[in-house]
Order: sequence, then C-alpha cells, then structure tokens
Amino acid sequence: MSQTERMPVIEFEHFQFQYFSQAEPTLHDINLKIYEGEKVLIVGSSGSGKSTIGNCLNGLIPFSYKGEIQGSLKISGKETREMNIFELSKKVGTVLQDADGQFIGLTVGEDIAFALENDCVPLSQMKETVQKVSDIVDMGKLLKSSPFELSGGQKQRVSFAGVMVDDVDILLFDEPLANLDPATGKTAIDLIDRVWKESKKTIVIIEHRLEDVLYREIDRVIVVNEGRIVADMTPDELMAAHILPKLGIREPLYVTAMKYADIKVTPRMCAGRMDTLDISQVKEPLQKWNREQREVPDAKERRIILEAEHLSFQYTTKRKILQDISFRIQEGEMVSIVGTNGAGKSTLAKVICGFVTEDEGRLLYCGEDLKGQTIKERSQKIGFVMQNPNQMICKPMIYDEVALGLRIRKVPEEEIEQRVHKALKICGLAPFKKWPVSALSFGQKKRVTIASMLVLEPQILILDEPTAGQDYRHYTEIMEFLKSLNDQGVTILLITHDMHLMLEYTPHAIVLSQGKKIGDASAVEILTDETIAARANLKITSLYDLAIKAEIPDPTAFVQNFINYERGAHRS
Repeated sequence: MSQTERMPVIEFEHFQFQYFSQAEPTLHDINLKIYEGEKVLIVGSSGSGKSTIGNCLNGLIPFSYKGEIQGSLKISGKETREMNIFELSKKVGTVLQDADGQFIGLTVGEDIAFALENDCVPLSQMKETVQKVSDIVDMGKLLKSSPFELSGGQKQRVSFAGVMVDDVDILLFDEPLANLDPATGKTAIDLIDRVWKESKKTIVIIEHRLEDVLYREIDRVIVVNEGRIVADMTPDELMAAHILPKLGIREPLYVTAMKYADIKVTPRMCAGRMDTLDISQVKEPLQKWNREQREVPDAKERRIILEAEHLSFQYTTKRKILQDISFRIQEGEMVSIVGTNGAGKSTLAKVICGFVTEDEGRLLYCGEDLKGQTIKERSQKIGFVMQNPNQMICKPMIYDEVALGLRIRKVPEEEIEQRVHKALKICGLAPFKKWPVSALSFGQKKRVTIASMLVLEPQILILDEPTAGQDYRHYTEIMEFLKSLNDQGVTILLITHDMHLMLEYTPHAIVLSQGKKIGDASAVEILTDETIAARANLKITSLYDLAIKAEIPDPTAFVQNFINYERGAHRS
C-alpha cells in the first residue's frame, strides 16, 4: 500500500517546541508524517532533539516537561494539545530506555496487568490478556518473578508487554538497546520486528546505534540534527547519502569498509541492510582493497603490569562468580573485558581494585602480590570508573567533584586547579566547570566521573561501560582521549558491551561467560569466532559477514586490515 493510500497516524506541521528553561527552541519547524503500519527509526546525536520528538508523541511534553509549543502535532487526526495524557496513553505506548524506571508491580504479571487494572477490566479477562501478551514477548513462564530479578533483556520484554496490553496504535521505543549486550540487543530488534509484522502497529524507534537497528527491516530513517529534520529517506538511500559521520552518527561498519575500498555507495546496492546488500556490485573492489593492505608488525613485548593466577571469588557459598581465572596484561595495553550480563566482568574489576577479596588465587601488580593492600593503597595505582555515575558522584558542584580525590590527598590548591581544568577540558566539560552536577545529562555525568579519576593519574584505569549512552561524537572524543592516555603509558581495561569499541580500540580482549574465562586473544579473533560469540552473547562483526559474502579467503585477516586502516585514518 502506498503512503498516499494510507492515513498518517503522526503528523507534525511547522512544529516548534521550546522548554521554559531554555533560551532557544529545541525543535524548529518540524514537518513529518508517519503512516499507519510504518516502522520508522529516528536517529541523531546527543542533544539533537530526537528524544524531545519522542516526548511530544507520548505526552511527556507538555504534561511533564513544560514549554512553549507552536505549530501542529496530530495523532490519528486529533491535535495533541486538545488531548489529555490519558487519551494519548491509549494511542501511544512507550518503552523507556531505563526499564527499571517503568516498573510498578511486585511481580511480572502484576506489572503487565497495571493498565488493565486501571481500566477495571474483569479478572478473568485480565489474566487471559496478560498471558497472551507475555507469551508474545516470551515471558509467559516468568509471571510470578520479581521484575528486579530479571536480566536487562527480560526487563525490557516486561516493559514491552506492559504497553502492549492496552492495544495501542503506536509503539514508541526510546533507545531500546542502551543497556543491552549485543546478542540481547539483536533479540530485542527481532522481537520488535515480529510484533510489527504480526500486529501491523506503527513502530517508532529512537536510537543512535544505527547498524544494530538496521539488522531488521525499517521503512524510513528520520535524521535529526540541532532540532531540525535533515534527512527522511529509506535505509538504502541514507547509506548512499554520505551525511551520517558529519552529524556525529556512526554508519554501519560494512558501509565504511566499502568506502575505504573507494566504492561509491548507491541506493541500487541496497546497502541499508547487510541481508539486502547486492554483493555482486562490490565484491571485486573489496577483494582488490584487501590484497593491497600490508600487515602491521606485532607490538613489542612489554613487562607484565597485571597478572591474575587462578582467581576465584564467590559472594555466597551457592555460586562461584569467578572461577579459576588467569590472564596477563602488559604495561600500556588497552584491553576489553567482555561477556554477557552477569558473566562476572564487574566482579573481576572489584577484585582488582580490592573492593572484594579473592577466595583463591593471586593478583600481581608488576610482580608484587596485591594481597593485604588496602583499597586506598591500590587506588594510587589503579583507578576505577563505575558504570552508573550517580553511584560515584558525591559533591553538588562539578569542579569540587573532580577535585575531591586530590583534596583528600592534600595536593596544593594551585596544582588542583590546573589538573582539574585539564581533565575537564579533555572530557569536553570545560564550559561546565562552575555548573552543578544536577544540571548534567547522564552522559555528561559519566564524563565527570572519568575526569575525577584522570586527575589522579593512575597507572591502570578500569572503566565499566565508558561509552554507554554516548553518541558517536562523544564516544569518539572519550575513546580518543583514553587512547592518548594509553599512548602515554597508562594501561586501560574496558568492561564493555560495545563491539565497535572492542574492535577499534582494544587489540587484546578477555571474554568471560558464567564466571569462567572462555577467550583471551585479539579482539578481531574473538569477534570472528562464532563459538565464543555464541557462548558470551557477543555479535559477530558485520565486517566478517561482508568478507564471507565477498568471498575473501581469510575473513579474519580482512577484519584486521579494516581495523589497521581505520586506526591509520583516525591518527592522520
């Protein structure tokens, strides 16, 4: 069915919105129609206005976030300013980025039933509806579980079911992949796709992980920048438009690889999805590019700065969190520690920092056993940045937070000022030096915690999900900064779900699964090993898939060639 025959269910006309707290409008002259049964992706860098568009659709604007609206926004033909939040909630169901913030019930079943209870649906009908919807999202056997005992992917499924029970016309997903590991993210996109095809609902996804969403069919991609719509096209057209990197949005890796091979990407190549790519048009230039790449010599062996010998740890006697883990990390390495949620990655970091003590085995720093050293003693050589910045920040003002560690160590105030300013500048926070922490976004708070560790100049820096929630521009800034620190000799360990980060920046990767080490090799070897990827919920890189499709003899070498070329391009 063509768009002209379908009804627009969402219609923005010359729409503008300005928060009362802001000097300038966040959205400017938005003109957009989304049609019944479409599946649309809205992408943009942090601060582009993409989430504000979502908030206008679900009624958070103007009912929770106040501001001035100009122009028109109609949902199913009715002006939203003439609707109340209850009416809107019957049209638009929202699955939030933070699933924990969406739970109300004490069990999965209660949580899914919440909207039905509000509508006074009879109990027998309610039970039937809850069972039906929970089965659709594969949560039918966990209705009596507590939502807070679930994995990240399961929590999201419960949130999904909670909005589906209302039988809304539009399902809005706000950054559905933000807190999920790669394989769980893939499953989430599969689930959204299945519901879309079976229910014929209109789906709107707001996300900056473009390649991961384009793993399944999308009708249109709306690109937002500085509060304006700068592109509205099919994925195939967008890949040929060459606009994404300039706007701080990462294009799919396989598209970047084609551009490195001097291939002019056109809509006819169908490069919007890996599955649809016409390989016959690109196979020869890719093979030629691959043959022309030279091997980069291996880095020289350096002294071992951190060594684990048969480490084991358990919080309770029931289950070992870490089991017989051994590894060696050289001075000045950048290493990623990867695996599923609950694999033991964060616990390993806690053991290294001394927050908890290993039950068996030894941990050596430059050959010296760390057993018996206090957290304070270890903190002079090992810094740790937690995943959730709110668990680290304890001062109301940004400057004071970053300066805290130095003040505790009685560093002169003059030196503190220089070191704090340098750290804030590096983390892109210099303009906010005198701001309160409460005024920052989650991503900005994350950078404050990194700055508060950097001022201490540790020899080893451990970061738990350093780029979570960051767009491509901020991700690149943080990672290039960490790379520059690494080049100065700081050893960096990154606990991450980000396969791009792992490939681009960490030559060495350690893989955990159910508390055991199942991989310890180069990132390229790990992300082209289907057995390890399956066991650890990783996702094989699309570069590997591209190499297989292009019949390149050694797909792993092709991925390594891409990474070497990419590093050269970044540094030049």
